[in-house]
Amino acid sequence: MSAPRPPFRADHVGSLLRPPHLLAARADAAAGRITPAALHEIEDACIIEAIRLQESVGLQAITDGEYRRTIWHTDFLTGFDGIVATKANYSVSFRGEHGETTGTGSMMVVRDKVRRSHPVQVEDYKFVRAHTTRTAKTCIPGPTYLHMRGGRNIVDQIAYPTMEGFWADVTTAYHQEMADMAAAGCQYLQIDDVSFASMCDPSIAAAIAKDGEDPSKLPAMYTKVINDIVAGRPAGMGITMHTCRGNFRSMWMAEGAYDAVAEAVFGGLQVDGLFLEYDSARAGGFEPLRFTRPGMRVVLGLISTKTPVLESRDDLKRRIDEASKFVPLENLCLSPQCGFASDAAGNELTFDDQRRKLELVVSVAEEVWGTAG
Repeated sequence: MSAPRPPFRADHVGSLLRPPHLLAARADAAAGRITPAALHEIEDACIIEAIRLQESVGLQAITDGEYRRTIWHTDFLTGFDGIVATKANYSVSFRGEHGETTGTGSMMVVRDKVRRSHPVQVEDYKFVRAHTTRTAKTCIPGPTYLHMRGGRNIVDQIAYPTMEGFWADVTTAYHQEMADMAAAGCQYLQIDDVSFASMCDPSIAAAIAKDGEDPSKLPAMYTKVINDIVAGRPAGMGITMHTCRGNFRSMWMAEGAYDAVAEAVFGGLQVDGLFLEYDSARAGGFEPLRFTRPGMRVVLGLISTKTPVLESRDDLKRRIDEASKFVPLENLCLSPQCGFASDAAGNELTFDDQRRKLELVVSVAEEVWGTAG
């Protein structure tokens, strides 16, 4: 019997709640009270604890919980030359269940040629692989969200007179990182994305149009960008993509069913699996899954990382059955809809809540498919 391939029947998006002593250590390091080396040692110890948590609940895919990052995408993308963090130009509003809102500015701009002058996340992967006998999974952000928040306005026109040159350099940088990941043994890479699901929200589509981009054309363009990256995958590397509607301290950025992007994205992406947020009515129904490319696995994000309420296993099995009307059951998997901590502060759950939800993913997968792998 061949070994299970990613994505697994029971999977997860990657980030985990940070222990309080890790957050305290990061604050101490930022204030100069401890050295970077001391912080790294604390991160190492916390990541080993996170690995043991994932193993103990029965997960096959093991991540570092993104414990070395401040936020899911900025830390990685600014590891490339030419991309810098900023708070200017573009704002995004996050909304909560009780009507609360908060805004964040544009977090990155491109000021020079994009180059990968050094490995960005390879050492982080090596650490996880050295401390688990299961499948070490690496999660990296896709580049499309960088462009979606501002369009051509965030890319310096002197560095890149044409966008074709920009995307070519970005693709090369990803290929170089993927090659080093593969050389280190990586067999499971996940690309995280917010742009595809966000474009289903009319208010965000309007903001994209205001920036001078055509929101009706971006799904196909962004699919090509991801496919160009995936085309450079080394042999033996499984690649999935996760897309959601924003995940910031139990709030969300976008809402709307997948209809606006389903044909271009579900039918066009050349990834092995697609993680989709389906934990609330904001995601709409399963009908858009009919466009899914044959053979691609769909990981149903039916369990919410935004709330401590534990889902009913009977409801989960019923929803999996509903989805199987559009994608064969053998091509479906189960996961939480997003990570538990897309930024360091994390969502409004306890560590016990997190464990129970991960255990639920595994136990329901075993009931439905007979395995979590």
